[in-house]
Amino acid sequence: MKSIVQQLDSYTEISPSGTGYHVIVNGELPQGRNRRGNIELYERARYFTVTGEHVPGLPTEIEPRQAELENVHREYVDQNSSGGGTSSGHDRGSSTLSNEAVLEKARAASNGEKFNRLWSGSTVGYDSHSEADIALCCLLAFWTGGNHNQMDQLFRQSGLARAKWDDVHYGDGATYGERTLERSIEHTSAYYEPHDEPREDSRKASQKAGEQHLRTRKVQYLERKNAILERRVTDLEATLEEKNNHIRHLETTIKEYEEGRVSRSRESGDTAEPHSTRSRSIWTRVRRVIGSRDD
Repeated sequence: MKSIVQQLDSYTEISPSGTGYHVIVNGELPQGRNRRGNIELYERARYFTVTGEHVPGLPTEIEPRQAELENVHREYVDQNSSGGGTSSGHDRGSSTLSNEAVLEKARAASNGEKFNRLWSGSTVGYDSHSEADIALCCLLAFWTGGNHNQMDQLFRQSGLARAKWDDVHYGDGATYGERTLERSIEHTSAYYEPHDEPREDSRKASQKAGEQHLRTRKVQYLERKNAILERRVTDLEATLEEKNNHIRHLETTIKEYEEGRVSRSRESGDTAEPHSTRSRSIWTRVRRVIGSRDD
């Protein structure tokens, strides 16, 4: 598996299960099959979960790798290839995990919720009990390497196990359980490979880089937000200063008007209205004018 990653030398991330890799390249797939063993190649009509857990030491960009893609397809996938490495050295039927380890890893995997639901005996989401049996057996096939005996032992411990498992259902004498296991193994094209697990230091480095990236993004966002607020405050301060100047000008005009009015009243001998009353009345009217202009 790692030789393929190194050969393609493009953006690579850890798969959701944590047991494999996604390598994304620019190129076109050659004609023929697109999967063999636990190697799968797709260029259209396929959905997959992007984890963003970049593998350190490999490119962070998607690179053009047409020639390399053709070499990988020919060596690992093409049906005419002798392909000693097509299954990454996995011998179907061999298991490297104990029953306890299988359960531990299956429960901790990205689809652990599904496994736990089936293991407890739930058939929710399936049209029949038999379909739920197949679903659980396919998960067991992945973690046991397709080991028929170990799958049988584990299934009998699950909540889905029932008397029907040992009933003969076929003319050749095969039981329901035996045929269910065989079908599950046939439908499983990828198996757990211990040596493909990402090293712990690589996982930690990837996690640390992701956390640093998030912190950087957050700091950049706050800096942009702060710059916008500073510009807004500057604009408001300028507007406030302009209004204050306008008010001071009006106060000066009112004062001059009042002084001139008092002076003229005294010269004509008229009894003037108290200064404070007139000032308040005029100031009220001026404020109304200012308010209407602001509106």
